[in-house]
Amino acid sequence: MLTNLLLFAGVSLVVIVTPGPDTALTVRNALLGRRSGILTAVGVGTGQLAWALLTACGVASVLAAHQGALTVLRLAGAAYLVGLGAHALWASWHSPSTTPPPRPRHGARRSFAQGLVSNLANPKMAVFFLSLLPQFAGPDPSLSAPGRTGAALRGDDRDVGFIA
Repeated sequence: MLTNLLLFAGVSLVVIVTPGPDTALTVRNALLGRRSGILTAVGVGTGQLAWALLTACGVASVLAAHQGALTVLRLAGAAYLVGLGAHALWASWHSPSTTPPPRPRHGARRSFAQGLVSNLANPKMAVFFLSLLPQFAGPDPSLSAPGRTGAALRGDDRDVGFIA
């Protein structure tokens, strides 16, 4: 049990410290203002919570089993990331180079939504929650962390006692 926990912590650390699109978006929005950066990070965290809950409820397993749905998710994520990149390129090409561009303001909803959509469409998160995380769940779903969370969400009284 302790070996699995340490192995899981090590794998999680590698995934967390590897920068990806969520990190780039959060840094970009933080440069627009502290509030924008914080709300983007909260959106990313909410996306991770959603992935964890979906995994615990078994929805991630359904996505993994139906390659068509997973392909749609991957293409939607790629399209979103391409759109973000195209928008950034467009803005850099159409701004005067002699004066610094004014810092645009993002609304709270937009910053949060960008972080949430970026995380939900992030291929790294899909790989982590569809491939890596289930390897650390035990054979008895009532004793694994995802199994306990899923039982609590279902209201299954016989498994919920393991949570406390």
